[in-house]
Amino acid sequence: MKKILVLVMIMVATSATTFAINPNEYGAFNQLNKKSTFNSLIIYLGADKEQADYLKEVFNVTTEEFKNASNTGNNQFAENVLNYNLHNAKCILSEDQYRMYLKVLNLAVNNKLNDLLNDGKLISDINK
Repeated sequence: MKKILVLVMIMVATSATTFAINPNEYGAFNQLNKKSTFNSLIIYLGADKEQADYLKEVFNVTTEEFKNASNTGNNQFAENVLNYNLHNAKCILSEDQYRMYLKVLNLAVNNKLNDLLNDGKLISDINK
């Protein structure tokens, strides 16, 4: 269990470090906020309607605030938006769902999610 927790913390820290380089690289959230991708994410997470509604609102705010951060070029602002998204997702989702969310987020950041979706593979392939 400790190993999993450490791995998750490393993944989040790596993502935060990657994001801090350039706010324009926050496009992963734009990708995840697209209707078809978001619906696939909800199915993958096994989220109920209430969780989906809350996540949609968090994604809308996150996308808008990343645009603002990108326009200002403020890396600290962009990191705060990332923290907002992660914190709210953690509050909305169960522990298992949140771990799955982090996997999807890391795939999206590394542009591997696009490859899975474009190859016609199901988002459930992420577990492999």
